Amino acid sequence: MEKERFTMLLLDPGEIFFEDYSVQMKVVDNSSTSEEQKWKDGRLKLCSKSLVFVNKDINQSLIKIQLKETIAIDQCQSNNDIAKCGNILLVKCKQYVKMLEKNILAPYKFIHQNATFHFYFYYAKIDDCLPQILQLFRAATLPTAEQNAMIMAIVHSRQSRVSFDTSWLEDLYEQVVLETQANKVLPLVINPGRILLTTSRIYFQPYNNLDQHPVLKIQLKDIVNINKRRFLLSQIGLEIKWLRQPENKLEHLFISLKSQNDRDELYTNLLNQPTVSLERVPQDQMTMRWQNGSLSNYDYLLYINSLADRTFHDLTQYPVMPWILQDYTSTAIDLNDPSIYRDLSKPIGALELNRLERLKERYLEMSEPKFLYGSHYSAPGFVLFYLVRKYPQYMLCLQNGRFDHPDRMFNSVADVWKNVLVNMSDFKELIPEFYDISNGGDFLVNSYGIDFGYRHDGTKIGDVQLPLWANGPVHFVQVLRNALESDYVSQNLHHWIDLIFGYKQRGIEAEKANNVFFHLCYEGAVDLDTIRDINDRHGLEIQIMEFGQIPKQIFTLPHPKRSVFMLNKLHTKTISVSIENEIEDKENPIEKTFKLHELIMFQSHKESVSSIILRSKEEINEVISVGQDGMLKLYSIKNKKLTRNVSLSSLPLSSCVSYYTSSHRNILVAGSWDNTLIFYDIEFGRVIDVLQGHEDAVSCLALSVTRRIIISGSWDCTAKVWQSYTSGTKIKPAECLIAQLDHDAKVTCINISGDETLLVSGTEDGEIFLWNMDTYNLQFTAKVIFTSFSIAHNCKINAMVFDQEGKSIISCAEDKVLNIIDVYTSTQIYRTTIEYEPLTLTWFKSFLLIGDNNGNINVWNRQGAVFITQIRCHDGPINTLSVSIENNIVLTGGRDRKIIVWDCKNV
Repeated sequence: MEKERFTMLLLDPGEIFFEDYSVQMKVVDNSSTSEEQKWKDGRLKLCSKSLVFVNKDINQSLIKIQLKETIAIDQCQSNNDIAKCGNILLVKCKQYVKMLEKNILAPYKFIHQNATFHFYFYYAKIDDCLPQILQLFRAATLPTAEQNAMIMAIVHSRQSRVSFDTSWLEDLYEQVVLETQANKVLPLVINPGRILLTTSRIYFQPYNNLDQHPVLKIQLKDIVNINKRRFLLSQIGLEIKWLRQPENKLEHLFISLKSQNDRDELYTNLLNQPTVSLERVPQDQMTMRWQNGSLSNYDYLLYINSLADRTFHDLTQYPVMPWILQDYTSTAIDLNDPSIYRDLSKPIGALELNRLERLKERYLEMSEPKFLYGSHYSAPGFVLFYLVRKYPQYMLCLQNGRFDHPDRMFNSVADVWKNVLVNMSDFKELIPEFYDISNGGDFLVNSYGIDFGYRHDGTKIGDVQLPLWANGPVHFVQVLRNALESDYVSQNLHHWIDLIFGYKQRGIEAEKANNVFFHLCYEGAVDLDTIRDINDRHGLEIQIMEFGQIPKQIFTLPHPKRSVFMLNKLHTKTISVSIENEIEDKENPIEKTFKLHELIMFQSHKESVSSIILRSKEEINEVISVGQDGMLKLYSIKNKKLTRNVSLSSLPLSSCVSYYTSSHRNILVAGSWDNTLIFYDIEFGRVIDVLQGHEDAVSCLALSVTRRIIISGSWDCTAKVWQSYTSGTKIKPAECLIAQLDHDAKVTCINISGDETLLVSGTEDGEIFLWNMDTYNLQFTAKVIFTSFSIAHNCKINAMVFDQEGKSIISCAEDKVLNIIDVYTSTQIYRTTIEYEPLTLTWFKSFLLIGDNNGNINVWNRQGAVFITQIRCHDGPINTLSVSIENNIVLTGGRDRKIIVWDCKNV
């Protein structure tokens, strides 16, 4: 029972618990009562900065004697009890602390008077214990930084003298890979021990007996994620997540090691074990999932926090979430009303203009390094400000046994929001618990009945006062979560991500966005390892940790916007992802099924098939194809036979499109290597015009139905926009040419967005051009940039398509890369390499079909940003793909001269 009463949270933050002893204790001062002078059974906890006596009687207080408040420690030479004489520890102190009186969690009682305690050791010998106690006592007389340094030296000395007890190995046949010193880390708590890595498990053995299990054992096959972490501003942390069997419950181990080299060595050895199998989802893929609506805003923010070294196990780097709503006073709230939402493009400190102006005035008067905000948006004190009702023991630990003043506590949501808007030193954001519906807002309720005191108006502190529109904590958190997932937030959340984790976090962009904090809170602002004076170093550590730390910067370019097209699907199909690990929601999994059933296969061209389209009219479905043999072919699906065979050119045909004129004539346009566009009337079966459109081969065609224009790309380094054929007269290039779009290399592919407002073209040298179809002005070009973000290709682009919204461009090239670029920011949002060179792209519903040069269709699921299958179709490259959603048909044409009609009704 006494072990349950004592926790390391009763100590100073980060204090080390070494050992405990079975003892009897009594107070021997004249001022003490007769009851206090009786021997009491219990245990004495030896800690790095204190001695704690845990009375066996759970109704009696725990006594903590801080070593810095101690006058003398020695062996007691005389005692009335002859049986105990010689094995008694004498401790004299100026004050001591009573905790957990009557086993009730409450502010500690500080007894400010001299006291003398005797501790009789039942089993241990005082001669063995006293040297270590005196060593810690001497450390307590030093300045804090030197005391900490001496304590850590003692800890490392103990660690180096002790080896892992191999009798705890689960399997005699598992081989030891690595053994090293490590500290188990929990919020405000550090527990030293040893890590042992074997071929089957990883073990943590603490040096004390405080943990529930003497040795923590984790099977390597159960590990789902391993992350490097910062700890106390140094890259020495490692976080391991595993599924505890048989409950299949996600567990965590956060450890710190002696140095970055030790951490990296353990990390590498862990990953090298064959039984460790981590299914890591690349960052850009997670961003795509979020964009496509497969990942909720809440889960994506948790994921980004994890990337930025934010973890629930370190209060100095706790996950940060934005304030979303700004109405906490109305009796009802409408989440469809944009006016109730906070402006996510601004940091908290810039939301209220009057305060911002005063902050800027102060900023201008400062000497370098300047800062706008003298307080941070996330720090340990702010986290516990919100969580004090759920974790009161953490607040007592952080604030030396005291709660905050009642008027400064988290008493009202409306009051806190008002304060962060107008107070000159309050800029805190929220924490995940505000949006975590699984816990039902339990942090808002004083469920332990803690006596937090009374406010200035006599009101007793109880539960948090919620807005009038909330009918309880569960409803309040649910409304906040719904608001977080709303269309408004989904369309604007990327702005807040830019501020906290992105390109507006630091530098010139941060200054423009009024997002400048004290320089020491930025990662890398100071290299603590270069500071030799331990007092200076300690001062910086305390300042940085108490002030708050800016998350690690994840994005250096503007974050892409969320896809509006997918917002209405958010509540019907999502992937649930924890901050620790990517786990699919079993109730709403990503669609991973895509099957093709071959209906018809025919071979009519004498050379490679270049382009195919499906003609559907009056229940007649015909496949129209052109090939490198210069032939146009029409094939009836119903009758399963070739219906027309026309020679259009003596040179290869590269592409074709078809449209209907105002007189309902079906016109096919074919691009030829003889530099022409050939207009063929399908109804009358004749060539009606040949347009000498280019100075080199026509390589690709695109059609805008609503604008009645045809765009042709050519090896002459141009793309030309033509008015479509409408009359029976001969086409004159000078009269029907609308625009000429110049490029620096041969144009290889073109595509028009679904709303026909944008045109994209790709070239032989890998450059991507985006054009405005209203003005035909160039929006941007994307070239190869040899940085961590290569946003284009360095070789011939084979095909490009827009997504269904026209918000991003998907391209593929000879480099086997599939690349996705955001239209608005011209930044890359996804990039992956395919096994074989991709040649052609087309959409079938939410699936992107990619034909490659090995005859496969690779199916990429937009929702999950994952490849779900590869279907073998042709004996050689697939040159062209076409789909008919209405008919559930996919058409493929290849270099093997085959055209295959596929049924896709299962999708």
